[in-house]
Amino acid sequence: MGNFQLEDFVAGWVGGAASVIVGHPLDTVKTRLQAGQGYRNTLNCVFTVYRNETVAGFFKGMSFPLASIAVYSSVVFGVFSNTQRFICQHRYGDSNHASTVSDLVVASMVAGFVSVGIGCPVDLVKIRLQMQTQPFIQANINLKPQAAGFPVQTAYRGPVHCISSILRKEGLAGIYRGAGAMVLRDVPGYCLYFIPYTFLCEWFTSDGRRSPSPSSVWIAGGIAGAISWGTATPMDVVKSRLQADGVHLNKYKGVIDCISQSYHNEGLKVFFRSMTINAVRGFPMSAAMFLGYELSLKTIRGVQADINP
Repeated sequence: MGNFQLEDFVAGWVGGAASVIVGHPLDTVKTRLQAGQGYRNTLNCVFTVYRNETVAGFFKGMSFPLASIAVYSSVVFGVFSNTQRFICQHRYGDSNHASTVSDLVVASMVAGFVSVGIGCPVDLVKIRLQMQTQPFIQANINLKPQAAGFPVQTAYRGPVHCISSILRKEGLAGIYRGAGAMVLRDVPGYCLYFIPYTFLCEWFTSDGRRSPSPSSVWIAGGIAGAISWGTATPMDVVKSRLQADGVHLNKYKGVIDCISQSYHNEGLKVFFRSMTINAVRGFPMSAAMFLGYELSLKTIRGVQADINP
């Protein structure tokens, strides 16, 4: 690819790190709600986590996402931007030509497919670490209680132990548990992520400016994130349930079985559980992601221009 540019990957890494720091507490609440652990609503989940685990409970499992989601975002933004330039180069003879909606759709879909290879193991470990202190309420298995009430046992000592345990018990396929649901979530999800962002940035950018202002990037990125995460909720619920499955017992055979059991036991509304928190969480996370990406990209290109005037 003649127009391959490495700086998109570097800027994506910075954006990914920013989004994790901003969004992890709400991500923990989202995961607990989706996995079906008996919380009445979002506020009940927040208060229960705080009461049982203090503020630290909201940041459970954050070290691994901070290290890995930065890499994941680096790949997503790098693949999307370079694919977009590759398409424009071949269609119009200019890699900097304005992209059409169809160009953006193809670039978004490619980014979505590629992202699953890295994102699925990252999400799996994050969710297992977030879920492992949950009581065995629905496990239906005999365990010796550690204290009065339901036992709370730690399955994994950390990210490395989590990965090694999954590989030992479930093999390589275990690391990619929920990959099918993630493809169904991310391929359309990234279309509803990058396309709204691109057009909103153009709309917010006044005539005469070469690039959108930081405030425009923040708003456009936040709106795009809210749209993308809100609409991705049904398949995100399925993915989270498949990946949380296996901490205490295995309930689901695959995507279809998870959808069937969830619908049969909890009705259609289960697939829209946490839609509000997904959209609310999507705004600051994506705003931080795009702002970190755009500012880093501008800084890198500015430094390169100074070095090579």
